[in-house]
Amino acid sequence: MSEPLRLGIAGLGTVGTGVVKIVRQKANLLAARAGRRIEITAVSARTRDKDRGVSLKDYAWEDDPVKLATRDDVDVFVELMGGSDGPAKAATEAAIAAGKDVVTANKAMLAHHGQALAEAAEAAGRVIRFEAAVAGGIPVIKALTEGLAGNEITRVMGVMNGTCNYILTRMQSADLTYEQAFAEADGLGYLEADPELDVGGIDAGHKLSLLAAIAFGAQVDFDGVELEGIGAVTIDDIHQAADMGYRIKLLGVAQMTGRGLEQRMSPCLVPDNSPLGQLEGGTNMVVIEGDAVGQIVLRGAGAGEGPTASAVMGDVIDIARGLRLATFGTPAGELAALKPAKGAVPAPYYLRMTLTDKPGALAKVAAVLGEAGISIDRMRQYGHEDTSAPVLIVTHRCQRKALDEALAAISRLDVLEGAPVALRIERV
Repeated sequence: MSEPLRLGIAGLGTVGTGVVKIVRQKANLLAARAGRRIEITAVSARTRDKDRGVSLKDYAWEDDPVKLATRDDVDVFVELMGGSDGPAKAATEAAIAAGKDVVTANKAMLAHHGQALAEAAEAAGRVIRFEAAVAGGIPVIKALTEGLAGNEITRVMGVMNGTCNYILTRMQSADLTYEQAFAEADGLGYLEADPELDVGGIDAGHKLSLLAAIAFGAQVDFDGVELEGIGAVTIDDIHQAADMGYRIKLLGVAQMTGRGLEQRMSPCLVPDNSPLGQLEGGTNMVVIEGDAVGQIVLRGAGAGEGPTASAVMGDVIDIARGLRLATFGTPAGELAALKPAKGAVPAPYYLRMTLTDKPGALAKVAAVLGEAGISIDRMRQYGHEDTSAPVLIVTHRCQRKALDEALAAISRLDVLEGAPVALRIERV
């Protein structure tokens, strides 16, 4: 059997300790599958004496992850610290410069610096693997770079943040307000330290940008992702969507258009009988469409110790087997700098607005939409209040730019109370 593959692990939180457990508990299984033993030689974390539920006594300790990344007895640097910059980026760059391969779960770092890191790694003859950075235990990176390599990908979409899916499904199943479901998720420890990373769509947007790079042979462009969080979704929206046969999901979609690459992460209505519509709780789902394979659906746990550590170890075993792939499936120097296209693909929209209770208010709204070339599929008023009238409108297919301009014009009519909510109805 070959020499063992030696790991240096930086970051001993939930995922890092999960990796240590797998290496310690399944040493023989890993060796049989990889063709060589996999060992941990050194680790690094912020706190040395914390009880992590697993013994670290057999491993060298480094306070500085950069020193860990450059140790002579480390073949693969496993970066599980997180953060787009700072120690994670510095240690990853140091590992590549020192001739180490890298396995990471850091979607933020790759979303912001993926192109530069890929170029550096490939120039040094090293690999960066990041299955754990997207959708936890779901092997979507491997599916795109390997299993579907013979396809021209036409669309990638999915629910990629379990916290948002938990909040939205709890709103529906328990009839909770957004604020109540948010508080429940927070109490269960589901939210990031900065909740906006979850509910603002940023975390899921990072993941979408990585999938888009692989699917369309493009340089990672997180800045090109249209981001809209779930904070404006109310229990009324949940109810109205259900009445029409839809569920609301924070949905990421990436597809090529005649104008360029469209990437958006926003709350959308999807059919309640579709795989995405039936997705409950903190589970993730990625749907990939290719010209040869058609549509495939990947579903599984999007976070947690076991699923994410499983994804890390899948990458480690591939390296142990000698599998060498370009970071994003295509050599970094050949990745295209694609023009971002925002709102390029037309779709029907669900609109919720509250109108002042004045004669002709609804007619004025309909007239503005008509002048913008937006036709109404259905419309109704519900829950009439003393001085206002909540109104629900579903449009036929239209461009988002035209819709935004129409909503701005409606606001100038002085018939609108509060900001309108516009949610895309996505074809799945």
